Amino acid sequence: MQRFFVFVAFSLVTGVFGQSGAFKKIPLAEVKNLQGKTVSSVEMVQNGDAPVILSFWATWCKPCVTELNAIKEVYEQWQEETGVKLVAVSIDDPRNAARVKPFVHGQMWEYEIYIDENSDLRRAMNVNNIPHTFLLSGSGEVLWQHTGYIPGDEDKLYQLVLEVAKGESIK
Repeated sequence: MQRFFVFVAFSLVTGVFGQSGAFKKIPLAEVKNLQGKTVSSVEMVQNGDAPVILSFWATWCKPCVTELNAIKEVYEQWQEETGVKLVAVSIDDPRNAARVKPFVHGQMWEYEIYIDENSDLRRAMNVNNIPHTFLLSGSGEVLWQHTGYIPGDEDKLYQLVLEVAKGESIK
């Protein structure tokens, strides 16, 4: 019984600290852009001193599409105010990867879109459920992460982006 409580306490502590995650950088993995060119994950998230939003999504994930469309409405303003860059990584498997490019064009997303067909980056970042959104420093340091989406989550994300853009630490 005591082991059970220790396990639960450890799980709660790691779960809470897992939300901020400022202790690690993005792992090295390869993804493909919509033109089929292979790009390293580290190169993909470089953004100088400005923050980066890294969103894992899939064409079949309705909450993912809803989140990315909600951000689309305010993304230009976010970029002007903070310099933020949004990188959306599709986890569609090789059978569905051909659907990603026309899907993105249909949504009229202006984000950088990549495909993680083999789930290398997804596994390296411990992404189990989508949408899974990370906030990174411009150098790829993981500052915050969140799984799932409910309307209004983009407002919380924007507040965090503002803090990072101002050089403040995330609360």
